[in-house]
Amino acid sequence: MTKSSTRSPGPPVHLYIVAVGSNIDAELNYGRLLTILEQEQDLVATASAIWTKPEDYLDQADFLNSAVALRTTMDAMQLKAWLKELEIRLGRVKGPIKAGPRTMDLDIIIQDGRLMDAEYLHRDYIQAPVDQLLAVLGIAPQSDEYS
Repeated sequence: MTKSSTRSPGPPVHLYIVAVGSNIDAELNYGRLLTILEQEQDLVATASAIWTKPEDYLDQADFLNSAVALRTTMDAMQLKAWLKELEIRLGRVKGPIKAGPRTMDLDIIIQDGRLMDAEYLHRDYIQAPVDQLLAVLGIAPQSDEYS
């Protein structure tokens, strides 16, 4: 007689697209970010990096912007906390100017095909790299709140 094994499924795996921005040692910090993501997460894809002029606070260096796609069992709140911790590991210090210089800025834009951050709709430097990953992954973003 064969014993049937019933394995309970593991935690759900989510696909996230995260916007990336840096203008302090940007190329160095972007490379460090990708190394960490490859070592600690399931890095699915990376958008091409683009250079953009600063917005809002103009007296600062240009930004390197990109986006990455990650698979993880973390929910959105867990991933957001992990990303904030990663920003600190990469040297981010929050200064008095909200739109000021930064070593790394990481924001969840898409979770499982769903738009999570309305900045995507208003910022070309977020939209271009995210759209590149959406096309590569064959995802059409869904949004009830932001359309």
